[in-house]
Amino acid sequence: MAPTVVRDGQFRLFFFSREETRIHVHVSHPDGEAKFWLTPQIGLANHTGLSVKQCREAQMIVETHIEEIRNAWHHHFGG
Repeated sequence: MAPTVVRDGQFRLFFFSREETRIHVHVSHPDGEAKFWLTPQIGLANHTGLSVKQCREAQMIVETHIEEIRNAWHHHFGG
């Protein structure tokens, strides 16, 4: 199960259930995907198919929605 947390333009932010315990979010775009760590700070973990510009846009979206993402993480996974 991969619940969607945020949709912003062509970007969809979501979690993979029980993939790993460190808080992170996946970002899907028609051109590719990325994964961002949220702790200890927001940072790009990896990406496939996205340009540098698209990765920056994705990170800005993650930063804009950080509280919503964290709340959704804790609601979905508990704790």
